[in-house]
Amino acid sequence: MILRLGQGSKQARTSSEYNNNVRSPQVETVISHTILLVQPTKRPEGRTYADYESVNECMEGVCKMYEEHLKRMNPNSPSITYDISQLFDFIDDLADLSCLVYRADTQTYQPYNKDWIKEKIYVLLRRQAQQAAK
Repeated sequence: MILRLGQGSKQARTSSEYNNNVRSPQVETVISHTILLVQPTKRPEGRTYADYESVNECMEGVCKMYEEHLKRMNPNSPSITYDISQLFDFIDDLADLSCLVYRADTQTYQPYNKDWIKEKIYVLLRRQAQQAAK
């Protein structure tokens, strides 16, 4: 499924159908406008979205969202650490989490599900860890 948004429009809708997508061959991750759709609970009025200049920036936004959640859950802890499996559990516990990534070749937004998001986060964090080890 490819969603086409009107030119200049930032209107987007969340739907469970966004989570039933197959992977597209390759998505430009350097500069691809990305919309993150979040529904923390089953209550539809809790839906929010955020937009980012790139897929990587969006994945960092998901990590920050989890870190903010940890801060709220542990307000008296001076520092909080977590591993990727805890982050992935958090993602899985969200009622819905999807991305819409702009594809310049078709001028459409391609939807992606939680599994795709977790894969992109894994790649991003692995790359950051490798750079930190140098």
